[in-house]
Amino acid sequence: MLKNRDIIITGLQSWHINIGSNCKNIAIELAKNNRVLYVNRSFDRLATFSKNKILNKLKQEKRDKSTDLLLKQVSANLWVFQPETILESISRLPFNGLFDYFNKKNNERFALEIHKAIEHLKFSDFIHFCDSDMFRSLHLKELLKPKTFVYYSRDNLQAVKYWQVQGQRIEPIIMKSSDIVLTNSIYLEKLALAHNPKSYFVGQGCNVSAFQPKESHEIPNDVKDIKGPLIGYVGVLKSLRLDLSVLEYIALNKPEWSIVLIGPEDKDFQNSKLHQLSNIHFLGSKAEYELPEYINALDVTINPQILNEVTRGNYPRKIDEYLAMGKPVVATKTDAMVYFDEHVHLAESPSDWINAIEKALKTISPMENKIRRDFANQHTWEHNVAEIGNQIIKFENNTKQQNNHPNDSSLQNIQPSQLLKL
Repeated sequence: MLKNRDIIITGLQSWHINIGSNCKNIAIELAKNNRVLYVNRSFDRLATFSKNKILNKLKQEKRDKSTDLLLKQVSANLWVFQPETILESISRLPFNGLFDYFNKKNNERFALEIHKAIEHLKFSDFIHFCDSDMFRSLHLKELLKPKTFVYYSRDNLQAVKYWQVQGQRIEPIIMKSSDIVLTNSIYLEKLALAHNPKSYFVGQGCNVSAFQPKESHEIPNDVKDIKGPLIGYVGVLKSLRLDLSVLEYIALNKPEWSIVLIGPEDKDFQNSKLHQLSNIHFLGSKAEYELPEYINALDVTINPQILNEVTRGNYPRKIDEYLAMGKPVVATKTDAMVYFDEHVHLAESPSDWINAIEKALKTISPMENKIRRDFANQHTWEHNVAEIGNQIIKFENNTKQQNNHPNDSSLQNIQPSQLLKL
């Protein structure tokens, strides 16, 4: 476990987001034994012209009087820093040479801002933990000179349309130049190993303490009158990740079941035929603290992922949340979900879904519920961050040994600027 270290975190998500965030949870856990600087993303020029709620909120933040920086201490060992430099909007720029030029400039501006916080907090020999921030952090290893640069992959971003213009070229470069690459799924580890042999699966964390069955859980008012059995999904309803056809098939073939969908919908869901089916119930977004009560009200929980390059290696946090509540779970069989095959019913075809849910309904018992809870309770953020720390410590110890053998080669000296020229 990492202790008494200085750690800088850069990522894709600002501290102020209202959805679950691996990066924030990891930062909070790391800060229990280390000093952590969480760097919010710098906004690009397009964001300054849009009605960006987070940007407007940040403009109202109070400055640190001693430094005139937007630096806020949120706990004893954790600071959140908002860089004020504006970066050029280049993410979808198709011309490689032009992108590389402006991205290097963006990195330099970003690094200058981060240096201000580093100097104020007197960070030294720090670890840089980069949560998939492939563009803004591409050159930070050479610009900030951390003791160890860690790239963390928790989604196959190269398969996402937004990242395909430059991400398919740039992410392999930042992976190759990283000291180590850590992933939250075995599938992502396989992808990373193609670019860096020091790539390791470290698992996934979950705030399982918030998802525990209690006698005090009440059935929410908008669920009470829905006829059971209740087959439910809790999370964002996006067609990029969820298979609408599976939901439709289940509803049409099992009219006696009620499909309960809890979460905000994208346009595809809003315009889908699902809204025309009487046994599908859309309950909308709920506050995070309400989610355990909704999960507790369900008989079987589901995650009907559509199978694509984005979801194939995705480790859904909701699976641990479902299991922590002791609920039977049915999910699409993917490379990442095989990890759960002893505790989750996996389905491949629409007809598999019917059979799997029928089997899941038969596993509702105190003993089976406890087995599911015990398994999920192993996946705490404490355990996950301990494994992250173990891999970093192992790398640093191996590096010490290699320094005693100058002829040994290592990827740690490769810089992105060298790879961009290849």
